Amino acid sequence: MNDADKSGTDTPFVHYEVSDGFAVLTLDSPHNRNALSSRLVRELLAGLERAAGDERARGVVLTHTGNTFCAGADLKEALDADPAAAADIRTRWMIQVLRDIITVPKPVVAQVDGNVRAGGMGILAACDIAVAGPASSFALTEARIGLAPFMISLTLLPRMSSRAAARYYQTGETFDAAEAERIGLITVAADDADAEVRRLRGELRKGSPQGLAEGKRLVNAALLAEFDRGAQELAERSAGFFGTPEVIEGMTAFFERRPPSWAE
Repeated sequence: MNDADKSGTDTPFVHYEVSDGFAVLTLDSPHNRNALSSRLVRELLAGLERAAGDERARGVVLTHTGNTFCAGADLKEALDADPAAAADIRTRWMIQVLRDIITVPKPVVAQVDGNVRAGGMGILAACDIAVAGPASSFALTEARIGLAPFMISLTLLPRMSSRAAARYYQTGETFDAAEAERIGLITVAADDADAEVRRLRGELRKGSPQGLAEGKRLVNAALLAEFDRGAQELAERSAGFFGTPEVIEGMTAFFERRPPSWAE
């Protein structure tokens, strides 16, 4: 089955399984590089809810198939929809995904060995532990299409150093796992992400369910309080930018594989 065929079938975009005491959520939407389409977001939210109530799962592993963990928003879906209505739905869903990762009463471990872009960066930052392998690369490319990392700042800014955020928010440069670890975006840059996550899962299984849950609450208390204070404003700012001339030009240029009008 090729990628185009898969996008039109009932094959899940987010697979759920329990392995070695952890709920494993695997993003598997290769036709759009695991972009945050409405379908993938719905399935991811359902998977997080299921994991939260699954007594077999001590924690959650969030991973991916293919060479991309998550490419950010599904720009084709955004262009094809009514900009205002679609933007409102996307912002609400993105906030829900980030908040659910932060508040699910179990440790969430991201296992990445591929590209992470835009909204995928916010998901990565929301996870309690993030492990990235040598094939990983990271970029915040929103400015290049007339946007900014509005909602994902709720999780990115508490993790990244302020100097790194100022640089990468504006340049859109790509950086590797070693740099991601240095600036606080990820926990570990590993030679073998799978082996490191297996090791961490073993360590986490030594913790009791209530001990893990309360530890997570303590660590995330300040982050969650700031998240809830700023989410609505950032959602409104984000939604207000979709449909503007610069964003339309940026998205159109992206799909036409050309520089946008403002680029030299």
